[in-house]
Amino acid sequence: MTRIARPAKPPRPPGRWLLQDAKARFSEVVRRARSEGPQHVTVHGRDEVVVVAADEFRRLAGERSGAALIAAMQASPYREIDIEPGRSERSPVRDVEL
Repeated sequence: MTRIARPAKPPRPPGRWLLQDAKARFSEVVRRARSEGPQHVTVHGRDEVVVVAADEFRRLAGERSGAALIAAMQASPYREIDIEPGRSERSPVRDVEL
């Protein structure tokens, strides 16, 4: 019986993982994310997720203080305009039996 050799997998670019390989070697994916940078995981040939180190994620996500929103509002050329919320005379209330 003659054995048919399977074609070799093409080498994957650095930082790119097939989902099945990433699952099987997750510790290595995490280690490389910390040491080499973002690791892309593909499903059916498309990037689906990127594994990044926690420090990099915090840097990208930024601080959730609202400081950027306050700065944008203060830089607005319309900041002197007063905006009053529109209110109806009476809010709709329904009767409830207790």
